Amino acid sequence: METKRKMTLEVCVESVESALAAVEGGADRLELCADLIIGGTTPSPALFRAIRRRTDIPMHVMIRPRFGDFCYTESELEIMKDQIEEFRNLGAEGIVLGILKSDGSLDTEKMAELLACAGGMKITLHRCFDMCRDPEKTLEEAVKLGVSIILTSGQKDRCVDGTELLRELQQKAAGRIIIQAGSGVEAGIIREVYEKTGICAYHMSGSRVYDSLMTYRKEGVSMGLPGFSEYEIRSTDCVKIREARRVLDQCM
Repeated sequence: METKRKMTLEVCVESVESALAAVEGGADRLELCADLIIGGTTPSPALFRAIRRRTDIPMHVMIRPRFGDFCYTESELEIMKDQIEEFRNLGAEGIVLGILKSDGSLDTEKMAELLACAGGMKITLHRCFDMCRDPEKTLEEAVKLGVSIILTSGQKDRCVDGTELLRELQQKAAGRIIIQAGSGVEAGIIREVYEKTGICAYHMSGSRVYDSLMTYRKEGVSMGLPGFSEYEIRSTDCVKIREARRVLDQCM
């Protein structure tokens, strides 16, 4: 009798409230970040502890010292090593990271240095993969390094548009590494991506915009990125996670 395939849903979160909504919606795992609006950076240990006090769901922590490219200096590498050690000591189940060379290839030497700090934690190669020059070569390098998961959109803005490469990656992975589809994941596209690629692991934020509790709002002063209001709060929507979970379970 054929064993049913496990459909995995990871939700990226940046607050306690989002984490609890993801758990309620049926997430299997959290990717813990800060600054999701710019693609995610390393969160604070205090946030990790606050979530851990409220749930025992597995957490993989983003290790990314800044916004921007994935070509890091030696000082940034040292920061990343310290961050990995700190979250390992806190009990994180995994870390999410990636380093590229200036030519677009995976920096396997620096990656190996970081992985040596991780101990027994699982490793996700994040969407720096979608910026690399040669995805097939990078997949093989990730396998050799001992990476557990590659998070990718198939080198497109949305994974639903990258299904051709995702299918190829899933086939070449051949069970040696998990290919996890991310970017634009929501209930309405999961079945299409699954049917075209065979991928069983999905990554989403499931967020919606909530209005700030502030009643006094200062005009003409901005504290953040141009085009983004301080009075809009993005947080995980339990309903969106639950809908995605339902579709995934139907694909089993």
